[in-house]
Amino acid sequence: MKTKTALLAALCAVISVPATQAQSIKPTSKFYVKIAGGYYFSVFPGQFPKVGSYQPHDQHLEYNPATESSTSVSEKVLTGSYGAGGRGGLSFGWNINRYIAVEGTFNYYRSKKNLMTREVTTMAGSSQTLGKIESHGYVDAIDFAPSVVVSPGLEKVNPYVRFGMVVPLWGNLKIETDASRSGSAVVGGQTVLTQTTVHRNETVNPNVTVGFQGAVGVAFPVSKRFDIFVEAEYRNIPVRSKEKEVTSYDEAIALLNPANGTVITTQRRGLTDLSTAERHTKYVTTLDQSSNTPVSQQGATVTYKHDDQPANDLKSYINIGGLGANAGLKWKF
Repeated sequence: MKTKTALLAALCAVISVPATQAQSIKPTSKFYVKIAGGYYFSVFPGQFPKVGSYQPHDQHLEYNPATESSTSVSEKVLTGSYGAGGRGGLSFGWNINRYIAVEGTFNYYRSKKNLMTREVTTMAGSSQTLGKIESHGYVDAIDFAPSVVVSPGLEKVNPYVRFGMVVPLWGNLKIETDASRSGSAVVGGQTVLTQTTVHRNETVNPNVTVGFQGAVGVAFPVSKRFDIFVEAEYRNIPVRSKEKEVTSYDEAIALLNPANGTVITTQRRGLTDLSTAERHTKYVTTLDQSSNTPVSQQGATVTYKHDDQPANDLKSYINIGGLGANAGLKWKF
């Protein structure tokens, strides 16, 4: 009888040990949602792409009216990246177990504006500005980032690593250009002053691409269902141009009385006045004799081999990845 009692007690002890251990481990929520926001800094800056015929340079020219020639006073190459900017994301995750989870994140990203080209022409021997062109560009993008999250599964402060891909769903590079130029012209046998101003907006659409992302972070529990997390993330997303469209255009040429500077008349050109080649560009890897390239230019008007067809230009490459920091909330269901 004593032997049976001892065996029964031992069996109860064996059964109770796993049950006690299981109660000490809290069940893991399977599904969770995260919202996050952060700012990224550019890494590995490169040379910006051209803006039309203008190189990515910041240049100061001096014009000598006696020789009708321009001399470069200073010039530097403009470099940078479109990886600097703000990002917001919404993530949906699933815990496979305490240590591994899979996530899918939809991100909206907007880069800071970058100076892409600038050319200033002044009169030799004075500070009078005869002409100026300046372009700035920024990126808008939406991407989907599938990833795997690995952590030790701690209950209080839980560090983790996350790594995966970045698939851009939508995005473009927007370029804003403002230009002005002073000059003279002969109208009706009389010399008048001219003042030309141009404002142009362009949108560059990219080819399909795939990038990489990885992060290191820490999650802090606030309650049973909520965590706060902070992380450092690196994203590498190379993008190449596919086509470009001029979306807004305003050109004004004012004829001025040289005696008092009053406006005699103003000629204007708008978006609908541009040729197909001036409005649309298709990027190619090689330009040859069959490419639709410019043949002449008068003022701001450019003539192409085929004005009724999209122009051709060389592909450009930018990177919208960077190194940044994110912070957000996590809801566990």
